[in-house]
Amino acid sequence: MTNQKFKGVFPAFYACYDDAGEISESRTKDLCNYLYEKGVQGLYVSGSSGECIYHNLDERKATLKYVAETVKGKLTLIAHVGAPSTRDSVELAKYAEELGYDALSAIPPIYFKLPESSIYKYWTDIMDAAELPFIIYNIPQTTGYNLSMNLFKQLIENKKVMGVKNSSMPAMDIERFKAAAGEDFIVFNGPDEQYVAGRIIGADSGIGGTYAAMPELFLKAEQFVSTGNFEQARSIQRDINDIIIALCSLNGSMYSVIKEVLKLNGVNVGSVRAPFEPVHGEDLNNIPAIKEMIDQAILKYGKN
Repeated sequence: MTNQKFKGVFPAFYACYDDAGEISESRTKDLCNYLYEKGVQGLYVSGSSGECIYHNLDERKATLKYVAETVKGKLTLIAHVGAPSTRDSVELAKYAEELGYDALSAIPPIYFKLPESSIYKYWTDIMDAAELPFIIYNIPQTTGYNLSMNLFKQLIENKKVMGVKNSSMPAMDIERFKAAAGEDFIVFNGPDEQYVAGRIIGADSGIGGTYAAMPELFLKAEQFVSTGNFEQARSIQRDINDIIIALCSLNGSMYSVIKEVLKLNGVNVGSVRAPFEPVHGEDLNNIPAIKEMIDQAILKYGKN
């Protein structure tokens, strides 16, 4: 395996529900096919955007299974296996390996404030459970833990650690992780609002929660960055950020707004699971305008 397969645009996959709010096989597979046809390089499955914290083990396994059945071998698949307990995380890691995923990833332990020795053991226990590469997931704004350089350097001594998904807002964190780990180490930009900045300062790829709402724009941003067209890269990032602000401006979870946009694109993946709040009331009338923003930006920059 080469790290080249982990470079590019990786949408964070959404939880796909039926009308009763249960995990839907058909809708999961529909979203897989939709994103594959858009030309993304891979999927990050069962992470924050996948509402993983609100799913039980069977539901998370089902999503991992349906995705693998649909696009394994077509897209690079990263299984997020972070869970409140090490036991559940290890079980998910073993299952993802059985399904043929390309790599594992996990947030640090949540809720309790643990010493770094516990966080280190949590991640290494997951790595020991399967013979797959591992991607650290640093998202301090939701977990309460910001990956320290000291722990990072300990972790990268393990040959299974091949990357980090960095969702902290300072772009400098990306540069520091890349500098410490070397050119062969894959750094994924996490904050969608700084995709261009993250790539320029050292990120090799991106994993993001809004990518699936507008994959054409992130693929185009990647094209601009990789070809050195930084004027257009800055321009498309501004338009992406205007769209993200709009996605976050309505009542309900951003993911519920995105899912309403996807419905207008012919992809029904249901809504969101409580305690996430679905967009409702008069704000539903604003969804077409957000879709129009996305459509106009796609026309502005072109699909190819």
